[in-house]
Amino acid sequence: MTTHVLGDTGVLTGRSLRHILRSPDTIITTVITPIALMLLFVYVLGGAIRTGSGAAYLDYMLPGILLITVASGVAYTAYRLFLDLRGGIFERFQSMPIARSSVLWAHVLTSLVANLVSVAIVIGVALVMGFRTGASPGGWLAVGAILILFTLALTWIAVIAGLTAKTVDGASGFSYPLIFLPFVSSAFVPTESMPGPVAWFAENQPVTSIVDTIRAVFAREPVGSEIWVALAWLVGILVVAYAVAIAIHRRKVS
Repeated sequence: MTTHVLGDTGVLTGRSLRHILRSPDTIITTVITPIALMLLFVYVLGGAIRTGSGAAYLDYMLPGILLITVASGVAYTAYRLFLDLRGGIFERFQSMPIARSSVLWAHVLTSLVANLVSVAIVIGVALVMGFRTGASPGGWLAVGAILILFTLALTWIAVIAGLTAKTVDGASGFSYPLIFLPFVSSAFVPTESMPGPVAWFAENQPVTSIVDTIRAVFAREPVGSEIWVALAWLVGILVVAYAVAIAIHRRKVS
């Protein structure tokens, strides 16, 4: 049974990846916004922002830009899933001897691959702009693992949006709050500079702990307890989103 599921998921993932290869503008569109924000904050606003960290502003804000990249990219997962659902692809797959869960996992794995490519492009642009890090290979692997968990958590939220949306705009529009969330965190300015209620929200929402962890790894500084807070948020969101998405999918295809 496991081999059957893995085989079906592999075939359907290949189908989704081919769609992206035929339409590379998906990845191009995903990276335009974070790269534009990076250019704006570094070359226009960066000189007026004081972080108190002693690091270059590009180094300080890159972790937040990486999260925005992923948040922008998962919107396409909801969009593609919505089109498959409305286009009758799900019904067609139901009539075939394939594992039902493989349809969702194919979209999720496609999102993971596409978003990791987008993140790599953004990091490449950051390096050209002057981003530097002393992170070890193990540190880069840790950052990669955190970004993979973040992508999976947001992708399963995107699956929920794609399965429940009534319109195309509703399927992709869910990502706007996710893109906005890093702006109310420690991603671009220290939370201490914010008004009281806003600072409290910024300090206790998931993006801040994730950003602080990645920033510490890039700077080769102790991550402290932030990494455990970040992992708790990521795993918790992933488990809940996965359970809800699977329940909705079962109800849709039953």
